[in-house]
Amino acid sequence: MKKGKLIVFSAPSGSGKTTIVRHLLGKEDLNLEFSISAATRPARGEEVNGKDYYFMSLEEFKKHIKNDDFVEWEEVYRDNFYGTLKSEVERIWAKGKNVIFDIDVSGGLRIKHKFPEETLAVFVKPPSIDELKIRLKKRSTESDDKINMRIAKASVELATAPQFDKIIKNYDLDTAKEDAYQLVKEFLKD
Repeated sequence: MKKGKLIVFSAPSGSGKTTIVRHLLGKEDLNLEFSISAATRPARGEEVNGKDYYFMSLEEFKKHIKNDDFVEWEEVYRDNFYGTLKSEVERIWAKGKNVIFDIDVSGGLRIKHKFPEETLAVFVKPPSIDELKIRLKKRSTESDDKINMRIAKASVELATAPQFDKIIKNYDLDTAKEDAYQLVKEFLKD
């Protein structure tokens, strides 16, 4: 099977990475397909199993860990696991497409370390921690405790930005989308 390229977008929650990834998926010339992550958390709002995430029980997820079925995985919060199944990457490569990820910072760096030549790792930097908090509250999908947990984690995640290949500052969404498009387009030329 021919390997495609891996495009990783990571950032603290609320930075705009999902919006940027959706924008890039709409660009047919990039030949991208979204890597659906596995997660042990329940679906939020309109999320669909097999489209947004592969929702699994904790037991099912741990069985996949034991069987070495993941490219990367992490316990993001207590008993809250996320990961990328090897079968997901293989499924997309088999279609002749490049894989795009919208994943947390640790997972993004693991993919970069595992596939250094095939991966472009991009960190999306928010304007500030205060702006992140405002964006998370606007979502109205989580409790204040969850938001505070995400904000505390964001400070740690921001410190990892220099470990990524590129940093996109999302101060203006349209500019960030265009910057992301140009970066990915350039990377895929090789």
